[in-house]
Amino acid sequence: MRDRQKARELAKQLVAKMSLEEKASQLRYDAPAIEALGVPAYNWWNEGLHGVARAGVATSFPQAIGMAAAFDRDLMHQVGDVVATEGRAKYNAYSKHNDRDIYKGLTFWSPNVNIFRDPRWGRGHETYGEDPYLTGELGKAFVEGLQGDGDYLKAAACAKHFAVHSGPEAVRHHFDAKASARDMRETYLPAFEKLVKEAGVEAVMGAYNRTNGEVCCGSKTLMQDILRDEWGFEGHYVSDCWAIRDFHTNHMVTDTAEESAALALKTGCDVNCGNTYLHMMSAYQQGLVTEEDITIACERLFTTRFLLGLFDETEYDQIGYDKIECAEHLALADELTAKSVVLLKNDGILPLKKEELKTIGVVGPNANSRAVLVGNYHGTSSRYITVLEGIQDAVGEDVRVYYSEGCHLFKDRVEHLGWEQDRISEAVAVAENSDVVVVVVGLDETLEGEEGDTGNSYASGDKVDLLLPKVQRELLEAVCKVGKPVVVLNMTGSAMDLRYAQEHANAVMQLWYPGARGGRVISQILFGEISPSGKLPVTFYNDTMDLLDFEDYSMKGRTYKYLEKAPLYPFGYGLTYGDCYVESASFDKEAGVVKAVVCNKADVATDDVVQVYVKSESPFAPTNGKLCGFGRVSLGANESKEVTLSICPKSFMVVNEEGEEIQGGNNFTISVGVGQPDERTAVLTGHEAVSIEVLL
Repeated sequence: MRDRQKARELAKQLVAKMSLEEKASQLRYDAPAIEALGVPAYNWWNEGLHGVARAGVATSFPQAIGMAAAFDRDLMHQVGDVVATEGRAKYNAYSKHNDRDIYKGLTFWSPNVNIFRDPRWGRGHETYGEDPYLTGELGKAFVEGLQGDGDYLKAAACAKHFAVHSGPEAVRHHFDAKASARDMRETYLPAFEKLVKEAGVEAVMGAYNRTNGEVCCGSKTLMQDILRDEWGFEGHYVSDCWAIRDFHTNHMVTDTAEESAALALKTGCDVNCGNTYLHMMSAYQQGLVTEEDITIACERLFTTRFLLGLFDETEYDQIGYDKIECAEHLALADELTAKSVVLLKNDGILPLKKEELKTIGVVGPNANSRAVLVGNYHGTSSRYITVLEGIQDAVGEDVRVYYSEGCHLFKDRVEHLGWEQDRISEAVAVAENSDVVVVVVGLDETLEGEEGDTGNSYASGDKVDLLLPKVQRELLEAVCKVGKPVVVLNMTGSAMDLRYAQEHANAVMQLWYPGARGGRVISQILFGEISPSGKLPVTFYNDTMDLLDFEDYSMKGRTYKYLEKAPLYPFGYGLTYGDCYVESASFDKEAGVVKAVVCNKADVATDDVVQVYVKSESPFAPTNGKLCGFGRVSLGANESKEVTLSICPKSFMVVNEEGEEIQGGNNFTISVGVGQPDERTAVLTGHEAVSIEVLL
């Protein structure tokens, strides 16, 4: 039932039969059953960031930031569809047993389309990176895949966290994120707008913090003026978990739980993740809310339930349990992993040639870690394949694989009774006895993640700097000093200071959190069965000296668009085993498309990502231009191919200080390449982008 008007009418008819107390009870995330009306219990809280999460076995995709590195809309659409399919399979199976527990519904609180504006933010790996256009394009594809195009919603997506939310985690419950009108409209809001107006996202989740003085789950500016009045949002709004409690306990904008519940409800927050709406009847008795306020929210929520077909027979009722972690879905996860890996440096050592090797050393705390494969907000896999296991399986009995953990992920020793760095001599011995050493370093969700869900208590999930933990830096230096060829694999969800690896290792790859079985695909890349083709969706800075204060939400100096210093690795950068570049390009003004001839001058077939950037002379334009188009291309050995890319309709618009979109002048430069048109990318790739001067 994609007819919202009909669903709304059915919701009104059902809600009209409820008592006030029953209506109020339905505004909780764990809505109870109303047996007299045939309404089963429903838990609104489910997660599907990169596969169905927290509800048992499901296909495990790379973390969201890794999927973003693939720069592939079609794949994101397929991932959304798989999450919905497996979500339906689980819902069908569980509801037969009247299991309506948390994480078992069809309302997925994904995707996270916040902007990863600062690499210190612990939750940045849940996002699609630092660029609003890329985020919006990938988020739209995911939502459309998740919600489907059938007679009913296959599942309901949720754009979060609205809005201006990207750390610090430690102060999020009382922090006021202050952003200018220009930064709001240019950076923080566009992805949400696209998901609402173009993808029809069914839900929006508010953030914990305040934005420009207003609590995000009770903000008239965000929730009413922009979301519903300006953008025409018709779905339901959900609070972040226990965010409404923060109104009176941390933000101090209200005095009581009843006042907080009333502020959220009257501003348009329909469902409360938390327990503050347990005070709703008390708020009603105090005259803080009306029955009409409660009714409106309840009708919105039941409209979504009718759109999902939860009271009807639907085309999704026959999706069977066999669809969960099936071969087709696992193959898609492997494809995402393959296209997410970013090759940052290669002096020619990669791909490794098995026939030329007798021994391989595999070293590092993430080499044989299952935790690092899955990031956060993850499900359970029936099988995990670590990097070590992937390499061992790939070489079989033909090559001896030596392994050492090398060091703890962050503690100064592995065995608590041992000396400091009690595994480093083993790692050195492995290096000494190996033809090549693969060093697997990085973080996992215990060091970067959400406040409260991480062991990184000193920074509440954020990073205090961009350095690898001290023990890992010492390990990498010790291995490199042995003098054997070294390949560094970094497994993090964010940008790190990899200057030592860039200077001393023979090759460097960014693996992100590659999914439960990611080790197999990574080994295929290492040994040349697959060419890496991912691109960075975030800038890799040199260190925190290149960054502004974490709490400053101004975009000045931030992300590739306003970067003032050369980065270590630029946004959009990534090498392949081929030698790809754009040979020529043209712009069709009437059609709004760029045509480019892309060449691969190597004897290796590979994918690459063609990127289009626009730079305006307007004083309101981003300093370094902006991404406005991208597309994957598959090239055979020594093949050239013409590709056509549509560019963003707003490519030639800029945002002024009042937050208004205006024409960015008459003169523009369109740059087309396999990376940004910046000097650092040209140095790292050996190729410059093709520039087109455009006069409008």
